[in-house]
Amino acid sequence: MTALAWLVPAALALGGLALAAFLWSLGNGQYDDLDGAGWRALDDVPPPREQSEEPR
Repeated sequence: MTALAWLVPAALALGGLALAAFLWSLGNGQYDDLDGAGWRALDDVPPPREQSEEPR
């Protein structure tokens, strides 16, 4: 029974932390373009490579 005394508050704290992280991501625009990431994964064109300063 004493285990519940710290498990229940720990579970509530973790749930609150997860909710806060989700609400932060909503406010930060993480879910604005849901279709774009899927289409970029299927795109055949590779991203441009960065130019190195030293020639090989």
